Amino acid sequence: MFLGLIFVAGLSALALYGAHFPVLAQHHISPLLVGVLLGFGFSFVYPKIATTTQAGVHFSAKKLLRLGIILYGFNVTLHDILHYGYMPLIIALIVVVGVFLLGVYVGRKMGLELDLAMLVACGSAVCGAAAVLALESVLKSAPHKGVVAVGSVIVFGLLSMFLYPLLYQLGLIPLSPLHEGIYIGATLHEVANVVGAASAISPETEKVAITLKMVRVIMLIPLLLGVLFYLKRATPSTQKTPLQIPYFAFAFLGVVVSHSLLPKLGGFVDAQTLTQGVRVLQELSVVCLVCAMVALGLQVNLKQFLELGGKAFSLALILWGVLLVGGFGLVKLLL
Repeated sequence: MFLGLIFVAGLSALALYGAHFPVLAQHHISPLLVGVLLGFGFSFVYPKIATTTQAGVHFSAKKLLRLGIILYGFNVTLHDILHYGYMPLIIALIVVVGVFLLGVYVGRKMGLELDLAMLVACGSAVCGAAAVLALESVLKSAPHKGVVAVGSVIVFGLLSMFLYPLLYQLGLIPLSPLHEGIYIGATLHEVANVVGAASAISPETEKVAITLKMVRVIMLIPLLLGVLFYLKRATPSTQKTPLQIPYFAFAFLGVVVSHSLLPKLGGFVDAQTLTQGVRVLQELSVVCLVCAMVALGLQVNLKQFLELGGKAFSLALILWGVLLVGGFGLVKLLL
């Protein structure tokens, strides 16, 4: 266990350090992306040392992943979510449900296995790599499928991060800064993508975009439960196993509620101390998720990755087009 954790921690430290290089930082390249690429790069070494490192790698891919997702709740408050009214929430709900169901349907028609189609669809619909990792933990999919799904949503998330501000500056997206923020928050894949795209337009756009993105993050909880109940019903009665509830998802929601109530502690704890404490927990969430991404990358089978990659990227491309065009249509129609 210990050697595996040291191995993962070393690569994760490199990923976190590398993500702060100016050329990466100025383009808002997520440390999660750097982490999975580093893990993938060392995947040829891992089989040779698996006997001494496997326990630590598996611990990172499962336990640290769930801890990271739970702590991710410190990025969200209920006040932020309700601040802009109910219509942006409806848009976010339509995007999450519609893109996920469409992705699963199209993925199956393309010949993808159900779990891989779900992973790509979930990453596109909810919150990129973090959503893929959360669903992968529930589905217990093979590691290479998680990496394929993560890679596909990261590519199109990065493209969107540069394309949205460009189209807006060229006048090809006729929306106000507020509505542009709703559009970005409802359709971009990663939180880092949202920050990168929205900050290039205006502070108002950035604030509403991040808020709506967090709404989509919270919608991961009912989506995970829905997938679990669907799989339970779809499994033949002779093969059914007890329903495994993703308790980490409820812990995530508990953290969101706790974070929302923190200002009420102002009379007991210094506000600056609270802010610093939350910031530390936010950073710890990133560290845990980077460790999980590194561990996932280490377990990739290159042959299986190449076999599945083409169809998964094609599905992600289709869903990207739906987000780009359909999201704009929703904003124009409902706002």
